Amino acid sequence: MEKQKTFDVIIVGGSYAGLSAAMALGRSLKKTLVIDSGQPCNRQTPHSHNFLTQDGKTPAEISLIAKQQVEKYETVTFYDGLALSGQKTTDGFSISTQVNDTFHGKKLIFAAGIKDEIPAIPGFMDCWGISVIHCPYCHGYEHRNKKTGIFADGEKAFHLASLVSNLTPHLTLFTNGSSNFSPEQKNRLKKNNIQINESKLVAIEYRKGYLQQVVFENGAKMRLEAMYASIPFQQQTAIPESLGCSLTEQGFLSVDPFQQTTVEGIYACGDNSSRMRSVANSVSTGNVAGAMVNMELTNEMF
Repeated sequence: MEKQKTFDVIIVGGSYAGLSAAMALGRSLKKTLVIDSGQPCNRQTPHSHNFLTQDGKTPAEISLIAKQQVEKYETVTFYDGLALSGQKTTDGFSISTQVNDTFHGKKLIFAAGIKDEIPAIPGFMDCWGISVIHCPYCHGYEHRNKKTGIFADGEKAFHLASLVSNLTPHLTLFTNGSSNFSPEQKNRLKKNNIQINESKLVAIEYRKGYLQQVVFENGAKMRLEAMYASIPFQQQTAIPESLGCSLTEQGFLSVDPFQQTTVEGIYACGDNSSRMRSVANSVSTGNVAGAMVNMELTNEMF
């Protein structure tokens, strides 16, 4: 049977945000296509937390339940593959995939998330999402009272330190070179017994993704059980930018309170447009995006 090519809405990204948007649209009988490559950024994370009713489940478990529930809505179609490009058309947009399939939609929702730029430090990627972590709300409780590091500098490190210091008294900042703190920040860190280590990290020793020690350029080692890291990222897909969507100074897609980007007819939700990088926030913003797109489509037809 020939694939359906035209939809009311195309969603690029089928994890928490994309599935949440798809559910809102499916329940409103909108013909919706979800394009997903099956590579969520939290695929190494052993358990997901701080999401009511699903606390402690693996990310894959939550996604599977979500997809099974969305699949019940007959107007939602799933496509396994990678979206590579997008075009503006006379009546909406087109999205083309890696195998040259092209689909058309009146509206677009981007929910593909972001891609972390992992430092070229041996062991870093192997521990990412397991014991080298990004968020005290998502992972902090499980690493409470452990010997903990923060791999960051300046304002980002100071902000993380203030949050993590509530979870463990064993905290060291690793700035990976000369630190960049104001005198006031240094005083507050010292007051809270938070150490600053400016040595270069050259390796992470670990066992099955769980950090054991960090290794410095001079050969010294330090025992560590967990490390928060604030690292650069880029958008998982460049399609929104190619269609004219603006980014914020931090690199997120710029959206209004209703998840609409700076281009009419294009919405974004989840990690790609929010500093609050959590499953709960992805589900919330996806629900808003789906509802707003449905309202826009309804108003155009009514």
